[in-house]
Amino acid sequence: MEKIDVVVIGAGQAGLSSAYFLRRFGLDPLVLDAAEGPGGAWRHRSPSLTMDKVHGVFDLPGSGRDRDADGDRPAAAVVPAYYASYERDLGLEVLRPVEVSAVTRGPGEWLTVTSGAGEWAARAVVNATGTWTRPHWPYYPGARDFRGRQLHYAAYRGPEEFRGRRVVVVGGGNSAAHVLSELAGVAAGTLWVTRRPPVFREDDFGESARREAVALVEQRVRAGLPPQSVVAVTGLGYTTVVREAMEKGALERLPMFARLTPGGVAWADGTEAVADAVVWATGFRSALSHLTPLHLREPGGGIAVDGTRVLAEPRLQLVGYGPSASTIGANRAGRTAARNVRDLLAAAEAA
Repeated sequence: MEKIDVVVIGAGQAGLSSAYFLRRFGLDPLVLDAAEGPGGAWRHRSPSLTMDKVHGVFDLPGSGRDRDADGDRPAAAVVPAYYASYERDLGLEVLRPVEVSAVTRGPGEWLTVTSGAGEWAARAVVNATGTWTRPHWPYYPGARDFRGRQLHYAAYRGPEEFRGRRVVVVGGGNSAAHVLSELAGVAAGTLWVTRRPPVFREDDFGESARREAVALVEQRVRAGLPPQSVVAVTGLGYTTVVREAMEKGALERLPMFARLTPGGVAWADGTEAVADAVVWATGFRSALSHLTPLHLREPGGGIAVDGTRVLAEPRLQLVGYGPSASTIGANRAGRTAARNVRDLLAAAEAA
């Protein structure tokens, strides 16, 4: 088993940011990524999601990009190309496709990282596996009896396949707004349903507001509670897709239905609506099954994290979790994780 100072699991924004700062601190991380190529979750976005619709692609640390040149190009092409060039410019060798199956406590001060490509003993691990591979499907009665199509936003590939169909879109975030902005005028009809009334923020969501939003999510993960998404804290801004959906009259929100029927959806008061398809834009959960052997879950259901450091296992840093699961906090989390790893290794050397 090869021994190494630090392993980074995942090469999306949070993983690449962590690798960048680890390099800055004089460490040479081993980066493992389960995907076939660069780009993280952006590789799998709908071709209809162009860069002028994207809400919050933040530059990777130490590297800018030409935002004006890519406005009408698919994010699924632009962002992976940007990440690929970043890896090359950084001289970062990412081993892929390598899926990590388990992280366990090894002998002494080591964590063992097990994958189909081999095992490594690491003095520290930065986990940056994100959420895209764990789409959240809430259960509602009647789901198995619904005769139409159900899909999660992760599988949405544009409006054409819904032409002439009646579609219910579930969810209160930018993903739901993206779908509604494209389906309106193409589908025979759309309904937007959410569990809570949406809150639209009027400000420009600047640096101060972003930091406040991240801090609110950090409070939950520090207490060992399951993290909320940053969007759940911030509300909906007037992004390009939100404005487009509004202009098309598609953001007329209805309360959440009580059940699905064979031909549509029904509310508790007996109201029903016919539907040919339901798009669940209901978010994602953290992809952390490979960390199960470490027994990190708190009684509240989450993993207690201080910044990025896991309280129950200080050799493990979680980035892309909680406040850094969005692009808002990923770069800052990468810097924090790298600093924590540097300090951990320095303390071990001094002991």
